[in-house]
Amino acid sequence: MVGSGGRGWYAKVLAAAVGVTTVAGLTSFWNAQLGATGSRPDRGVSAPPAQSQGRKTAPVPAGIVHASDAGARGVNITIDDGPDPVWTPEVLQVLRDHGVKATFCMVGTQARAHPDLVRAVVAAGHRLCDHTVSHDVTMDHKSEAYQSRQILDAERMITKASGGVRPLYYRAPGGAFTPYSRHLAASHGMRPLGWNIDSKDFERPGTNAMVATVKNEISNGPTLLFHDAGGDRSQTVAALREVLPWLKEQGYSFGFPVR
Repeated sequence: MVGSGGRGWYAKVLAAAVGVTTVAGLTSFWNAQLGATGSRPDRGVSAPPAQSQGRKTAPVPAGIVHASDAGARGVNITIDDGPDPVWTPEVLQVLRDHGVKATFCMVGTQARAHPDLVRAVVAAGHRLCDHTVSHDVTMDHKSEAYQSRQILDAERMITKASGGVRPLYYRAPGGAFTPYSRHLAASHGMRPLGWNIDSKDFERPGTNAMVATVKNEISNGPTLLFHDAGGDRSQTVAALREVLPWLKEQGYSFGFPVR
């Protein structure tokens, strides 16, 4: 998502996006399970609605959302750039340990490469978010045709990898939203998603620094930004282990971004 230090990694992802092929279909077991069931600011937890499976969802508002469906004392944990075979399971375990649901903003090529992890995220009750095919932070300077391919191709990749569960949100890489991209995503049922607190974990400033950032900036708004890919995320995992119980102690509850 952010800093220039991560752009080398994203250049590799962008290169990998060329000539992407689709993944194999679902197992019958997974079909049975599904059947049962940040940005630049624009200046008890509700049960999540069923995530759309395969069909086009109804349009949603195109404004960038930050609010939590858990109310005035609600917070939204958002996890960007994965899934990653090393760090996504670690993040999922921390969330499970603390009974917290989060929104995972996935890069299309990462979802294509790790469909098992996309399905694990869905099975755990978390929500999906489209974070484009290749995490191009200069998207707001590209053509509408390019923006459309990045958003809609990623939507298809994530949906296929998940077994038919569509992303409910769209987060532009680096907050590079445009009016066109916001309205395009919203017309496909993906609410543009911002953030209020950037943990700065992409810069690996140290666990203590990340925890301090959250504590000092929690009054800025409810949506927190972390990452589960793009490099060593051990500090992120450690920070989440401290931040999640601290937020509960302060009287916050965990929700999802409103749609």
